Amino acid sequence: MHILRGKFLLTLCSILLGFLSYAQDEEVSFQMNLSKEKLGINERLRVEFTMNKDGDNFSPPPFEGFKVVMGPSQSISSSWINGKRSFSKTYSYILVPTARGRFNIKQATIEIEGEVYKTLPKSVEVTAAVDKPNDQKTVDDVADESLHLVAEVSKGNPYLNEAVTVIYKLYVSPSISVTNYRPLDNPRYNNFWSQEIPVTKHTAQNGTYQGKPYRFVVLKRVVLYPQKPGKLEIEPLSLEIFVDVPTNRRDFFGGRIYTQTSKNVSAGRRTINVKPLPESGKPANFGGAVGDFTFSVNASKAQLNASESLQARVEVSGKGNLKLFQLPEPELPSALEVYDPEFEESVRTYSSGMEGKVANKYTIVPSFRGKYPIPSISFSYFNPKTRKYVTLNSEEINIEVLEGPTRSSDDTNLSGTPNKQVVVQAGKQFHFIKLRPNLTNIGTDYFFGSKTFYWLLFAPLLLIPLTIFSFKKREAIAGDVEGNKIKQANKLAKKYLSTAKKELGNKEAFYVALEKGLHNYLKAKLKIETSEFSKEKITTILTEKGVGEEDVEGFIALLKSCEMARYSPFSNVQMQNDYDKASEVISNLDKNL
Repeated sequence: MHILRGKFLLTLCSILLGFLSYAQDEEVSFQMNLSKEKLGINERLRVEFTMNKDGDNFSPPPFEGFKVVMGPSQSISSSWINGKRSFSKTYSYILVPTARGRFNIKQATIEIEGEVYKTLPKSVEVTAAVDKPNDQKTVDDVADESLHLVAEVSKGNPYLNEAVTVIYKLYVSPSISVTNYRPLDNPRYNNFWSQEIPVTKHTAQNGTYQGKPYRFVVLKRVVLYPQKPGKLEIEPLSLEIFVDVPTNRRDFFGGRIYTQTSKNVSAGRRTINVKPLPESGKPANFGGAVGDFTFSVNASKAQLNASESLQARVEVSGKGNLKLFQLPEPELPSALEVYDPEFEESVRTYSSGMEGKVANKYTIVPSFRGKYPIPSISFSYFNPKTRKYVTLNSEEINIEVLEGPTRSSDDTNLSGTPNKQVVVQAGKQFHFIKLRPNLTNIGTDYFFGSKTFYWLLFAPLLLIPLTIFSFKKREAIAGDVEGNKIKQANKLAKKYLSTAKKELGNKEAFYVALEKGLHNYLKAKLKIETSEFSKEKITTILTEKGVGEEDVEGFIALLKSCEMARYSPFSNVQMQNDYDKASEVISNLDKNL
């Protein structure tokens, strides 16, 4: 009995200790650690700020009485031991004193899970110089001082839909060598339309960083088009760099011995202030085009016959956000039959932004003879260099149909020319009527009462059941509203995703076509301006339209896949899954919209 009671007490203590240790593991810790509290003026001081949970908005103290020679460098460690996660994140600084005396290193702050945490201040005494400083640089110190990842932003105050280029450069001191690197965290460009420019070759170039000679390599180029005004944040790019660092040791032959280490580097967050497009002078037909463009409307032929076809091409070319606005539509006479336009795109993205041309090609078939004018249409855009709106007008095009039927006098003539009445020549209004017709005897085989007579008499009665069955069948199909919606939605999905389906297997072209198909669907269904294409705006509008949460999340997930595909490897299976998912999402959205 005493043995059982002892085992029960031992088990209870173990459980309580487990709960206490778990509670302690969950408690937030944010501390400042100093390599020493007393040092000579010719020594170095390492200051580390360590936390056991990831946080944001880290703010270091001012370090009065010291000069920062390195930092902040960031290191992260995460592991699982016995089913429990261990996490540690450290910001490190290397300081050198600027004077003798006692200095107070004040509090650092960080925000973790919505709460602000502060370190305790610590005091440091700086004495006269010592003979043998015992704080020689470590391998990690050398790596920290010799590696810098920098994000260069071309414009800090662009207009809405104006191109912004971000170039990520890795600066490396000549004293070390980089062997490899891997991305830790790729930035998500929220509220931007982004296009990565592939860096095919990493070529080292000579340059300077903070006044010192360095070599640098361009690791990544991204062109961004901001999709809403205000302060927008560009997330940092984080990399793990593997480097060879020289040591003070030498081998048997006198050569310097190198040791390998890895360091985490990050290009700091950047905030740009996006200016809205001015309201003053904005044309009524402005569709969101920003850049410098030319505009033209051309027809493949000016003369043709009825039932022949011609192509009218509406084209915008130049430099700017070519993929992010709608082309103007021509106004054509009703006597001309016009088919849905075919969209053509020839756009390349350079470091300065998109360049090329986009066009809509309309197939037109006239039905009647006559002359038909295609009125002039206008295209407006905003030029960020001149800070003014520009409106371009096309020339009027006249189409002449040479041969074909003439429109009747009851029809409204929209070609601008009056309809001509058909004139009958005098003297031919009445023709001669024969007074003695040549009639022949049909014989004794009368039609009435014959087999053919009865067959033709009862055949319509036999067709009545077939007609009723056919009518019921058509009525059932017409009454199947849900089925008709599904059929129509599937046709719509195939229409907008046809280009993406052709590019299956070609990752970049497939995801560009997929993203464009999704955007074009929203433009057609919701009449959303291109400048409103942020994920938050799309989510809000679809929710207001009564679209289910699952379908909204599926649509946003597809847009994120299109963004991720620009810098991540995607398999053919994943592309096929994204295509099938896009068809399903468009079908579901169309049933709701």
